[in-house]
Amino acid sequence: MWLVITAWIAAVLVFSSFFMKTMIPLRIVAIVSNIAFITYALLGITYGIFDRVYPILVLHASLLPLNLLRLRQLTRLSRAVQEATDEDVLQALIPYMKTEVHQKGSVLFRQGDRADRLFMIQEGRVHFPEIDKHIGVGEIFGEVGLFAGQSVRALSAVCAEDCRLWSISREKTLELYYQNPKFGFFLIRLVSGLVLEDVRASTMSPGGSRRATR
Repeated sequence: MWLVITAWIAAVLVFSSFFMKTMIPLRIVAIVSNIAFITYALLGITYGIFDRVYPILVLHASLLPLNLLRLRQLTRLSRAVQEATDEDVLQALIPYMKTEVHQKGSVLFRQGDRADRLFMIQEGRVHFPEIDKHIGVGEIFGEVGLFAGQSVRALSAVCAEDCRLWSISREKTLELYYQNPKFGFFLIRLVSGLVLEDVRASTMSPGGSRRATR
């Protein structure tokens, strides 16, 4: 009786794992199913069929520590992503960037240009004439155009002073976005912050019009 019940529980757990949409719940269900199959195999000793379920015991006894390891890695990664500060991410990003020097008045890009780089300011200030906004040292700009549907600039960017910038290509940015969860989460926060800023600006402006993001 218990052998049949355990077998059905293990089967239901495996079936339910196919409905998991994220990795941590999937690993948890996989671990519980491993334990259920191991229990099922060990019950085979009592019912005299251990020789037939022995391969199941070996398989799930091997998968259990692997699933535990992967679950531990996922939870640690998730915690690290949540705890990572913007400064941590930027310091990790700098080795992939190159330095550019531009004189005051230099146009870095114009509205409608193809978005091919992301920038961070080392020295100086950058002006966005369409919205009359200035940003300074440590600020990142150009990220929105990289993820826009047409990959074009929504604003123009002009050096308000002599500038020293870090830049990174669109291809490398997207590569890091897919490979480094911390960087991906950082970009999401960055773009989300701009969207919230837009919403506040449109709420406070008399006409309620929304300004363009960069």
